[in-house]
Amino acid sequence: MNPIFAELETSVFEVMSRLARETGAVNLGQGFPDDPGPLDVRHKAAEAVIDGWNQYPPMMGLPELRGAIAAHYRHWQGLDLDTETEVMVTSGATEALAGALLALVRPGDEVVLFEPMYDAYLPLVLRAGGVPRFVTLQPPRFRLTEEALAAAFGEKTRVVLLNNPLNPTATIFPDEDLALLADFCVRHDAVALCDEVWEHVVFDGRRHKPLIAFPGMRGRTVKVGSAGKIFNLTGWKVGFVMAAPHILKVLAKAHQYVTFTTPPNLQAAVAYGLAKDDAHFEAMRTEFARARDRLTGGLRDLGFAVIPAEGTYFVNIDIGALGETDDVAFCRRLVLDHGVAAIPVSAFYARGEVKTVVRFCFAKRDATLDAALERLSGVLRRAA
Repeated sequence: MNPIFAELETSVFEVMSRLARETGAVNLGQGFPDDPGPLDVRHKAAEAVIDGWNQYPPMMGLPELRGAIAAHYRHWQGLDLDTETEVMVTSGATEALAGALLALVRPGDEVVLFEPMYDAYLPLVLRAGGVPRFVTLQPPRFRLTEEALAAAFGEKTRVVLLNNPLNPTATIFPDEDLALLADFCVRHDAVALCDEVWEHVVFDGRRHKPLIAFPGMRGRTVKVGSAGKIFNLTGWKVGFVMAAPHILKVLAKAHQYVTFTTPPNLQAAVAYGLAKDDAHFEAMRTEFARARDRLTGGLRDLGFAVIPAEGTYFVNIDIGALGETDDVAFCRRLVLDHGVAAIPVSAFYARGEVKTVVRFCFAKRDATLDAALERLSGVLRRAA
């Protein structure tokens, strides 16, 4: 067996979800919404199954979807993308990331990773033959620094893998951090692989700014998006890849020999959805922000130290403020003693350097959030 995968431990998501099932706990661990997603978009997918083409679609994606992707990002982020040479459809963002790493990384190339990170990154980098160089981000702000980047970048740096908004922390890198990173990429002739799947799930009037838009980055950035996150249809697995032609033509070859293509009915529905008016996306953000505020307000009322959530489906608490030093043990007590499943953020650190942050998912029905808060009300009372 390949040791990269054979020696991986069972994911913390599976461990916590299994405990939630076994104990009847409220599961705020796994990151998917209770809402089934926009009805009109789902109807378009159903219609396309019945009335549309169900054989192999073009490898690069349906022309109407590629056009819709280019138009969507022109409208929302001011990007000028060529539909034919700079846009590709994949079977989810994780496939896009895997294919990009296989295409860009040569054995021995160094890949800069920012921890905490999506758990797929490290095994994918290793499988591509890359050598990881870690930048450890510290709570509560999880900012980039000149010193940390200088320690990670070097002569062998080939790829920088950035997640923004940052999934494990629910934070967004400010413009000055992105400008600093862009400068390092240009200086070291590195390609930035940008996982930006949460770009629409941002709050409090924020607007996502892609790294590809920064000076010097247009020809050295691979931008990855996700219809699953944009429309809260996480099971659909429709991803977008955007890059300059000289990069995308190589990424397309990796895609060809991984999944080749993506279900055409889902592509047709996503093309329809991307053209929806601004009000749809604003309403989606407003509803998630309301759920965020419901959970974070309740957590603060109970006495937890909440780290502000700027985007994604998640909010974190700092258990170090409670005198706790082991987030894994804390989460086990939460699910076994209090009936609420959460995720220890140390699981997203390759070297386990931060062990005092716990993540909850707020993309749930009010009744689910309220039930969790009721159960969590006993945590600090018992600790006292």
